[in-house]
Amino acid sequence: MTTSSTIQELHICRIKFPEIKLQTRDAHKLRGYFGNLFKEQSPILHNHYEDGRLRYKYPSVQYKVIDNTPTLIGINEGAELLPSLFLKIKELDINGQKFFINTKNIELKKEIAGYSNSLHAYQFKTLWMGLNQTNYAKYNKLESEVEKQNMLNAILVGHILSFFRNTGVELDANERLMARLNVEEKSTLFKENRMIAFTGSFIVNALLPSEIGLGKSVSRGFGTIMLD
Repeated sequence: MTTSSTIQELHICRIKFPEIKLQTRDAHKLRGYFGNLFKEQSPILHNHYEDGRLRYKYPSVQYKVIDNTPTLIGINEGAELLPSLFLKIKELDINGQKFFINTKNIELKKEIAGYSNSLHAYQFKTLWMGLNQTNYAKYNKLESEVEKQNMLNAILVGHILSFFRNTGVELDANERLMARLNVEEKSTLFKENRMIAFTGSFIVNALLPSEIGLGKSVSRGFGTIMLD
């Protein structure tokens, strides 16, 4: 495999609670529980500052349910913060139901990310929220599947570039990302609104860490990818 010289290392922390089984839709409850529990610790745990303002940045701590297993992902500063806090956790409280934690799997790794001269295949383990209100209206007006495909491909590239930009991964001027999606539309309930999201896979000339999120609402578990 040939990769670019601009490949960079990211610090990744993964914490899993293998004895506890939740539904994928419970990811936001996981975020709410830990964000409230550690609200005094750091804004990166819940993406809000002390005065309540939203922190408009790619979340460096993400809460997910992957294959029914509650999972926390920390990236760079998030990877440094998570171990000290979550080693202390003895229980989870999800909607008033308490889960006592006997086992935690914690993994700290350095993983490479960036442009690649090879194509890499990824699958979405959770629904990808590829459309916001503005581009949803534009997407809906497109008549051909080819146009919709091209639009989604471009949006995905934008999401990957946003991930790179927010985690310190730089691309050279001549390094252009190209992605191709193979996805299906799904309907999902998001903040009590019915939304279109996507399931499926994609290929791209980039290296991405497994289990990070792409797109909208990644801190709530959406858009989680896995190397295929």
